[in-house]
Amino acid sequence: MTDFAIDPTKSNSQLGRIALRWLLYIMLGIFALFYLMPLFVMITTSLKSLDEIRTGDLMSLPREVTFDAWRTAWSGACTGIQCEGVRPYFWNSILIAIPAVTISTLLGALNGYVIAQWRFRGANIIFALMLFGCFIPFQVVLLPMARVLGIMGIAGTIPGLIFVHVIYGLGFTTLFFRNYYVSIPAELTKAAKVDGAGFFRIFWSIFLPLSLPIIVVAVIWQFTQIWNDFLFGVSFSQAGTQPLTVALNNIVNSTTGVKAYNVDMAAAIIAALPTLFVYVVAGKYFIRGLTAGSVKG
Repeated sequence: MTDFAIDPTKSNSQLGRIALRWLLYIMLGIFALFYLMPLFVMITTSLKSLDEIRTGDLMSLPREVTFDAWRTAWSGACTGIQCEGVRPYFWNSILIAIPAVTISTLLGALNGYVIAQWRFRGANIIFALMLFGCFIPFQVVLLPMARVLGIMGIAGTIPGLIFVHVIYGLGFTTLFFRNYYVSIPAELTKAAKVDGAGFFRIFWSIFLPLSLPIIVVAVIWQFTQIWNDFLFGVSFSQAGTQPLTVALNNIVNSTTGVKAYNVDMAAAIIAALPTLFVYVVAGKYFIRGLTAGSVKG
């Protein structure tokens, strides 16, 4: 029989790697707990009564779970403290975000397709100007955009907010799709042209089916930007057309008498749920789509 000797050097090295790995896990766990602590406080506070909030510990679990604050935050049922709910503003944000995301993504795909695959004189200049638009601060375009909305007759309306978000997001979606379509061989387009396919036939039949990763990136980016926007919402809306972020600010700042912290926390969580849902469902495709066009070939 052959004796198998254990190399103490390899054993110590393996133990060192295991210890280092566990140390890394522990550090990541500590950072995750620290990062999630505000969310924990928000959730527990929204499930407490006002009496328990005033007398209890901020970090403690609720002694008695109640969803009254959630009902008040959503439907606006009066409690003697606060009467305005976020429900109508939530649907306003839905009516703004879905069309704006759809239109800006589709137009960005067409722009990226043209700039990447249908080369024409001045394409690089146009692309550079669109990129320049991505870095213009929101505050700079407020007055010109208000003037344009007034001329078009859609100031203070939901279509007006959709128009603003489509225009401002078009540079980003064009950038995403252009960088993605550059990685698709030009020979594919040439072969389709030889077969008699035209501009839109090539786009709908070849490029769009290949675009799922970058479509996810554009949708997540645009939806997050539009849903979380406050400046455009407060500047270009009026009573009845305000998005959820504006309503959330109004609810937090309009409370009189005893501060309804549980209602404020519940409203904030409701406002954050759609973006959280989008990232949970499609988040794994986000990085994949961002890196899909990083290498040409």
